[in-house]
Amino acid sequence: MVTGGIILISIIASDMDGTLLNDKMQISDGNLTAIKAAQTANIEFVIATGRSRHEVLPLLTGLEQIPAMITMNGAQVFNQAGESVFDVAIDKDTVRTLIDYLHAHGIYFELATNQGNYSDSKVHHIQNVADLLVNLNPDTSYKIAVALSASRLELMNINYVTDGYTKLLTDPDIKIYKLIAFSNATTPDLTPVKELCDQQSQLIVTSSSSNNIEINHVDAQKGIALAAYADSQNVPIEATMSIGDNLNDFSMIKVAGIGVAMANAVPTIKGIANYQTNANVLDGVARAIHHAQDINQQAEKM
Repeated sequence: MVTGGIILISIIASDMDGTLLNDKMQISDGNLTAIKAAQTANIEFVIATGRSRHEVLPLLTGLEQIPAMITMNGAQVFNQAGESVFDVAIDKDTVRTLIDYLHAHGIYFELATNQGNYSDSKVHHIQNVADLLVNLNPDTSYKIAVALSASRLELMNINYVTDGYTKLLTDPDIKIYKLIAFSNATTPDLTPVKELCDQQSQLIVTSSSSNNIEINHVDAQKGIALAAYADSQNVPIEATMSIGDNLNDFSMIKVAGIGVAMANAVPTIKGIANYQTNANVLDGVARAIHHAQDINQQAEKM
């Protein structure tokens, strides 16, 4: 929307982990209040996450309006009605090559699909969620992080396989959108995995934490998805704000009219952002939303 030659912010897209969620994997009351205020002011709030929709929904219980979602780093986009309006999967032969390599090198990984997320180890899943919590919130002890991870296991909508992912690879109804690999004490360096992916022109590698890499189809990027969704809503990309903290947020921070970095963001994200807000544990998303509202109010006075 344009007022007096000034573009108003019409869409705000926010990452979740390390951004919208606090150290307890919850949306704070401050952030909830700000989101509702934005929605009342006709600013559309959009979730933009590496998570699947199955993982996101249980975390939105405080919101009356379920927002549109850019999920799995842009591999699948849902409108406010919950309808899938865009998706791009990874070729299964490529996935099979990656799985063979990861198994051969003892690297734990998970798959995100159109039918949920899949793991072959509940123990490893809990450990890696705990690692994520500690990496994103250094003040959280590992013991508390493990307890939080285990207590919220049912909310994560994870499925467990015992067949080496054979069914997922052979079932034509299952689309694989993302593969996420995790480092550990045995395999602390995931650089060889990234180098393998870099040889595949159809893949892109990002990260949501220092202990993982996230592998998607090259067209599955938050920035591409945000631009496509904004266009579907007849909103110019200049009228969008994006908020994030890690490398899988890079493309949307770069493409949005205003890119916002969290105080806890990695240096690369801070380096390309137009604005820096508070940390995720200090209602940083709420502050960014208030900044967007201030911009709109100033524009409307002109």
